[in-house]
Amino acid sequence: MLKAIIFDFDGTIADTLPVCFYAFQAVFKDFDNMECTNDEIKAMFGPSETGIIIKNLQNKNHYQAIEHFYKKYDEGHSNNNYSNEEINDLLQYLKKEGYKLGIVTGKARRSLNISLNYLNMENMFDVIITGDDVSMPKPHPEGIMKALEQLGISASEAIFLGDSDADIQAGIQANVFTIGVQWLPNYQTSFFSFQPNLTFYSVSKFKDVLVKKKIHL
Repeated sequence: MLKAIIFDFDGTIADTLPVCFYAFQAVFKDFDNMECTNDEIKAMFGPSETGIIIKNLQNKNHYQAIEHFYKKYDEGHSNNNYSNEEINDLLQYLKKEGYKLGIVTGKARRSLNISLNYLNMENMFDVIITGDDVSMPKPHPEGIMKALEQLGISASEAIFLGDSDADIQAGIQANVFTIGVQWLPNYQTSFFSFQPNLTFYSVSKFKDVLVKKKIHL
């Protein structure tokens, strides 16, 4: 029986990949005088923002660079509206139906909180696991397994949705029903190397399947 729905964040719940690119590009330009493409930034994904900067920035002023990232990340949100009515409606529907909701993301909690605040989603989720909460980021299943443990449910009672190969691999390794999504304007993976149980290209189709209870765990 399906009891919980766990989501990745960037590219899955919110179209925030552009603001991630914007903030990282500002850091590498301002501290290393280096121009980075979106794909070059995407290739660094895995650790939290702090981990990405410490690992990849040549300039040793890591603390200043991290603070600069968060300033630009916040700025990127204030300059754009990343709210998505379909996603908001989906989450409200899931809450109304009694599903437990979770987030498992590689983002640091500080950046996630910035996004959740702008999106008015601070109190939407029953469990949130960030990159700060794990020693091994996705594709390792540690984050998903921690979320399941905190929710008090088994892997057979949850589904995990994500937009990247790392998400799909983590879900598979955690033995949860895993769904690939490509329903926002920007997502990490165009072709999944690891085959999810299902793939959805629109939020409405996913909601329709849930309404009709067509997902069999």
